[in-house]
Formats: sequence, C-alpha cells, structure tokens
Amino acid sequence: MAFANGIQVRDTILWVRDTGEPDLPSIICLHSLFLDGSMFDALISAAAGRFRIIRPDFRGQGSSAPATERSVSMDCCAEDMNALIDLLGVAPASLIGASMGGDVAIRMLASRPELFSSLVLMGSSARGEPDEQKTHFTDLLDRTVATGFSGDDLELLMSIMFGATTRARSEAQAMLAHWGARIGQLPPSVWPTMYGVVDRQSVVSFLPRITVPTLVYSSDEDVARPTEWSQEVGNGISGAKLMSLSGVGHSPILEAPEIVIPQTLEFIAQAIG
Repeated sequence: MAFANGIQVRDTILWVRDTGEPDLPSIICLHSLFLDGSMFDALISAAAGRFRIIRPDFRGQGSSAPATERSVSMDCCAEDMNALIDLLGVAPASLIGASMGGDVAIRMLASRPELFSSLVLMGSSARGEPDEQKTHFTDLLDRTVATGFSGDDLELLMSIMFGATTRARSEAQAMLAHWGARIGQLPPSVWPTMYGVVDRQSVVSFLPRITVPTLVYSSDEDVARPTEWSQEVGNGISGAKLMSLSGVGHSPILEAPEIVIPQTLEFIAQAIG
C-alpha cells in the first residue's frame, strides 16, 4: 500500500514516499540538493506495475526532520539511506542518484554492496568540490543562510540547477517556476546539508568497488558537474554505460523526462533480468 510519512532512521526522522508494492522490485530515488523526493514524481506512472518506487528526503531536507549539525556529511546521509533500506527490507534494490543523491549513492554502494542490484547516476560525480568553486559556493551559502535565496542569488542557483536550453524553453517554464518557488522558500535548517555537499571529499577511489550494472548520464550543459566529471565516473566503474544528453543541464530527469525516464527504467529492467 502506498504511503508518505516519517520513519525513524538512526537519530532522525526521514520523510519517505513509497508506492508500496511488496511484490515488485524496488527502486530507491535519491534527490538533488535544494530539491526533494518529489523531483521523481514523473517516474511513478511510468513505473506502475513494474517497480516499487521509494523516494526518501535526506536528513534536514524536504519534509524530513531538520538537521541539528552545522554540516551534514555525505557519509552521514549514506548511512541513513542504507539503514532505511534495512528497515524497509527491500534489498537488493536499484538506486537512482541525482546530483547530491549520486554523491551519497556511491558511498552507499561502496560500504554495503549487497544491498543493491543496479545504479543510475544523473548530474553527479565522485569528485570533491574544486577549491575555487568551493570558495564561491561557501560565500553564497554564508550570504544566504539568514535570508534564503532570492533575487540574483536565486537566479544564480537556478542557472546552476537547470541548463540554458531548458531555461529558454516555453514548455519548461511551469516546472522552473515550481522549483524556483520551492528553492526560494527553503528554511535555514537545509543549510547544514548544503555545507556538507560543498565540503564533500573525493570518492573517486571508491568507483572500482561498484560492480553492479551502472548507467551514468552526462549532460552537456551541466555547469555544476561538467561532462568530464561524469565521464570519470563512467570510466571508473567497470562495465558502466555512459549516456550523453544534449541541451540538458544539472537536472536531467526534470529537463528531459521523455528521454531519461524510459531509458532509466529499461536499463534497470535489463540489469535485474
């Protein structure tokens, strides 16, 4: 039975949306920083009757309990998510990671490979933030922690989250307006995870540990995670499939759902047999 509610996981409460079919293979969807599990809403109807879709919000984000730490690390989030999989009893599960969700996913597979049957990464990488970019983002976070994102800062963030082609498309304006409004309303309790993403360490050395079938999307307008970063992930995971997207930025499943969703579901279906 489908549900959306809070679940006690380790020392926090995570909000989890779950289509709830116990007889279907499970897909865990891990969202981008600044967004939440609802970014995968369009996946639900496409996967109906084929997969159980589980969409948790990370600690301190979405409808999950506020973070109490100054910085929420990617390792902490990975431990949360692996513990959630144990609680739900859905292993082995397929894993989709978008942006920060991919940062967490790589750590999850490296530490608990037995929990997973396949992996899809989009808008993500295994690198830490380069020093110059880290300084820039830290300044942005320090500047907005008390006031939130608005004006030029919100415009800057939207240009990072969505590609130029998408931002110019008339049919994408409703989606952009939705997420722009959501980002503009983010509470201060989300900032610890933002600092955690900026402070993340490289896990390039973890890539050879990942042995499940893997699909990596590489988007040509992704300014946050350039194509060479996603190619590095594809090259670092044995047998990984690299899928290039043109005219797409940092959020492929929102910018090109008509391409990404069917390709992702078909890849997972083939991976798990």
